[in-house]
Amino acid sequence: MSHWFHRNPLKATGDVKFEMKMVASDSQALKICSDLKQARKRLLEMLPDANHEISVVEPALMLYLAVLRGLIHPPEEEGTSWSKLRHAVRFKWTNSMLGNTPETHYDAVFELVCVLQNAGFWYFKHATKVAAQENVNMEEAKEVHRSLRRGAGLLQCAHNDWVQHLLEQPLPGSDADPRVYTAYLNQATAEAQEVTIARAVELKHNAGLISALSHETSKMFTTAADSLASLDQKIFAHWMNYLKLKAAFYMSYAHNYSGENLLNQDKCGDGIRALQEAKKSYEAANAMCKEYSGTKGPGTKAKPDRHLFFRRIAPIISRTLEKCERENGMIYHQKVPYDAPELEIRATYGLASPEEYCLPPSAPLWSSTTYAAFDLTKNMSEDKAANSKAAQKVEGDLPTVKEAAIHQKDGEHKNDSGCSIM
Repeated sequence: MSHWFHRNPLKATGDVKFEMKMVASDSQALKICSDLKQARKRLLEMLPDANHEISVVEPALMLYLAVLRGLIHPPEEEGTSWSKLRHAVRFKWTNSMLGNTPETHYDAVFELVCVLQNAGFWYFKHATKVAAQENVNMEEAKEVHRSLRRGAGLLQCAHNDWVQHLLEQPLPGSDADPRVYTAYLNQATAEAQEVTIARAVELKHNAGLISALSHETSKMFTTAADSLASLDQKIFAHWMNYLKLKAAFYMSYAHNYSGENLLNQDKCGDGIRALQEAKKSYEAANAMCKEYSGTKGPGTKAKPDRHLFFRRIAPIISRTLEKCERENGMIYHQKVPYDAPELEIRATYGLASPEEYCLPPSAPLWSSTTYAAFDLTKNMSEDKAANSKAAQKVEGDLPTVKEAAIHQKDGEHKNDSGCSIM
């Protein structure tokens, strides 16, 4: 079994920074600060590398999320929805499709959304890495399928449960943009179904089932492509063209196995028409491959038309069509209809779905005592005093000097390369 996969790059985790501004007056609180920093550092070191095993990445993700939750939700005894520490830490993340300019927010929910998304992207990359091997055995195929479903589940958790709580609307084209999310989710689910289809073909399952699964997979790729249509095509055309060609490719699969299924039912005329449609869809996908390869934009620079998985279906369509025409000429003598037979609307078996993901509970260190040991008021007083002194200093300066100082301050804030907990 072999597939080609297109995957947009992980966010630039090397650009991610955070700064905590609060006073911790308890040894357990200080330990939380240390654990938060170390757990985050360890996770971010792993996410760019798809060669890690799931058994290594998953515990690192769980550990960081457990510590991070204390910045979002207070202990139950506090009786409030959001932690007083939610806005105490500054987080920076870049987006997959928007270059290296980071988004910066003092918001632990923003961090949670980004971490869940990046973990999902890691699972997609890991699936690609496993599927790219020359000989993929059954256990590895299951790992690809499971990784894609788990990655989709992480994205679903981020968007269904947390994006709505962000302080600001997602930037157009960002990973939190509903259109980008829809594309990622449908692509991941469709690629999980690719594994099911490949397995069904290998085991010679019912042709009608393979056709229905292929049809559903084509529709998912189409939905993913359509969701990107309203975004900047200078950035998203490359990805969108890939999704379109995959939709056309699986439509050819659907019509091919529909034709085989019709032939098995002695509906040879309908079978010929279905296979003609399969050939037409395959030729359309082949043309889209050239368009895709020539389109600029973020993402893998692949040549899918050279891939064995793409080329293998063409002779199958030709052989089955020749068989149908031969059988019809010798035995059935059925009329070939003008319109292609309708494909089954929904498969009965084998459909993939995102694997539901639930956040781990807060780390045990987040007790009421520890939570109370974090004092934001001291830091606020210090900031207020510093701002007051700065205002007094600037009071007698020329306006032009004042503006330059403000711009310089903003630049220093945005380009701060430190990663510190104070």
